[in-house]
Amino acid sequence: QLQLVESGGGLVQPGGSLRLSCAASGSTLDIYAIGWFRQAPGKEREGVSCISSRGGRTTYADSVKGRFTISRDNANNTAYLQMNSLKPEDTAIYYCAAESFQAMCFMTRRVYNYWGQGTQVTVSS
Repeated sequence: QLQLVESGGGLVQPGGSLRLSCAASGSTLDIYAIGWFRQAPGKEREGVSCISSRGGRTTYADSVKGRFTISRDNANNTAYLQMNSLKPEDTAIYYCAAESFQAMCFMTRRVYNYWGQGTQVTVSS
């Protein structure tokens, strides 16, 4: 059974950077696409970015394009979300999710069956 654990969240000033990690255990990660999602207070969980199982395809929400970069290291069973130029509106709990898609990924939360517990990101001065 695949298990995911996020880390790397915290408090950062506007314009700052954070790198989130999503560590997998229980199964090899290289057969799973990874999605990053976030949920702000009072809002629905939304897709931020996703990456296919071998890293050949990535997708970003318009709100984070040019600022966030998704990557993965299958040898270490870990995926990452590098977040630069952070804004207060990026404040949310960030979740990683996994599903065994082939050579594609989706930013639709209902298609993912494996989820981490989330990590809080707060952007504030």
